[in-house]
Amino acid sequence: MANAQLAVMRLIWDILAGKTEGVSKVSYFPQKQVFPNLEIQQRFPRATPESQGITSEQMISLVRGLKNAKEADIHHLMAVRNGYVICECDYAPYRKDIWHVTYSMCKSITGMAIGLLIQEGRLQLQDNLYTIFEKRLNPLQKIFRPVVTIENLLTMTSAVAFNEAGAISGDDWVGAYLSAPVRGTPGTVFEYNSMNTYMLSAVVTELTGMTLLDYLKPRLLEPLGIDNVMWETCPKGITKGGWGLFLCLEDMAKLGQLYLQKGKWKGRQIIPEHWVEISASKQINSSPGTYGYGYQIWMEARPDSFEFNGMLGQNVVIYPDMNLILAFNAGSSELNQDCILLEIVRSIFPPEFHPAERLPENRQAWRNLQNLEKQMSEGGSIVPIIIRGGWKREQRKGHRSSWKEKARRIAGSSYELEQNNIGLFPILMQAAHNNFTSGIRKLEFLLEEEKFYLLVLEGTELHRLEIGMGKAAVSRICVHGEEYLTAAEGVFTVDEEEQMVLKLDIAFLEEASRRKVKFFFGDEALRMEWDETPGSELILEGVEFGLSELENNFIYHFIREKGGVDMIRSLIAGAIHPAISARRTDIPLQ
Repeated sequence: MANAQLAVMRLIWDILAGKTEGVSKVSYFPQKQVFPNLEIQQRFPRATPESQGITSEQMISLVRGLKNAKEADIHHLMAVRNGYVICECDYAPYRKDIWHVTYSMCKSITGMAIGLLIQEGRLQLQDNLYTIFEKRLNPLQKIFRPVVTIENLLTMTSAVAFNEAGAISGDDWVGAYLSAPVRGTPGTVFEYNSMNTYMLSAVVTELTGMTLLDYLKPRLLEPLGIDNVMWETCPKGITKGGWGLFLCLEDMAKLGQLYLQKGKWKGRQIIPEHWVEISASKQINSSPGTYGYGYQIWMEARPDSFEFNGMLGQNVVIYPDMNLILAFNAGSSELNQDCILLEIVRSIFPPEFHPAERLPENRQAWRNLQNLEKQMSEGGSIVPIIIRGGWKREQRKGHRSSWKEKARRIAGSSYELEQNNIGLFPILMQAAHNNFTSGIRKLEFLLEEEKFYLLVLEGTELHRLEIGMGKAAVSRICVHGEEYLTAAEGVFTVDEEEQMVLKLDIAFLEEASRRKVKFFFGDEALRMEWDETPGSELILEGVEFGLSELENNFIYHFIREKGGVDMIRSLIAGAIHPAISARRTDIPLQ
């Protein structure tokens, strides 16, 4: 069995077994930087939608439609027409002008680097990957390796078997990719594989001696005024290329505007015009339900439109015929390029819609849009509702003292968990950052100076989370040397047995993930129900993909014949949202 296959099986088993130490075979080192909070340079000018030929009502429909689509879990939205921002909305608790994980959206940026290398004469589309890395190959590999071109990597048609699952198998991703089998004929079949993009990044480093990020800074990022940027590397120091990039939304929109302008920015040709045209044109038929793929760029439903797409809703959609850019960050429950978020966009801007050059100003509609944007950024009030099981959720406005009374009842209470394989990070974040939990051991609730806190002892690290009641409160946590911004909001309820319950929603403001917990308070014990969003269906989809890597292995077929795949699915679901008990100790954690 190949190392990558073994690693997939081991990771799945370790998650099922609740293991917290030594889960990953990839060396861990802290990478996540503190957001530098540099002032965004070269901002777009702002204008009313009507001045740019689109109605404020359309923007209101977009803002509301995305908010109402719970599966989308929208975080940020920006619309740019004719180079003017006509709508910008940050959905509470997510904050304006803070960077956000982009996932595969950054593949399109890696593609831009390849266009620049070609322009500089250092690379050609038909160059053979194995020739570029010839020093890494043994004599037999040099003889029997098929030709895999740079263009094959760009169009996801390499046919190389080493894919995303293999990234958990060890530290040498370049070596593993070069030695992996090639299944089929390169250049013929689209098979989405983030390691193709990683290898494009490795090519940049091999040819220039610089990381992809360092190569792009003077050529792309600095000319566009993009300063708030972080891009993770593999253990060998190669920029991940296909994921791991953090950007602010307005900077994402700039990259879309650059492509609208055929690679020009402020009169300077940043990306070669020819490269913009071919990279944003359909080069290969993509997966069912999608519209084709260019060079690290997805085609969109509207004719001649395209997008830089990242999973869970990190998108820059470019509509050349409307001179319109739509940029999003979200925590959607869907992996695919074709998703609810984009369906909402397509319904508001159908193919038959064409903006006017200019519309009469509608001050009332524009004020309504501004008020709606403000309401979304501040978080709307919640009216009393009855939720499943007959629970009653108290109103967030009014009854201000009621949450304090409940908080006082549990203030000073501390608890020791019966099992400690749960972390504050959702499983998706742990896997994405190779930063796996050491396990939560103890919890404590505090009420200090009218503020409510949850203290969490995870491994040897003590996290202090302020819990906002009615509005999320922002805190910083440090996990294994990496610091993350969180926003935690709580609400007290009672269950059908009139037992007090605290529901906690922890948003990781730079990420696409949330951690959710329900605390059920007894006299001497605490019961917790853990969950995360995006949730079990998405993670199970990823697990199924990992298992598919074992499809040609006899162990996989044995598991399937015995009904073990369904059992694994059930166990994974239990690992994602377990119920855990803790005994009360009242021993302070600090």
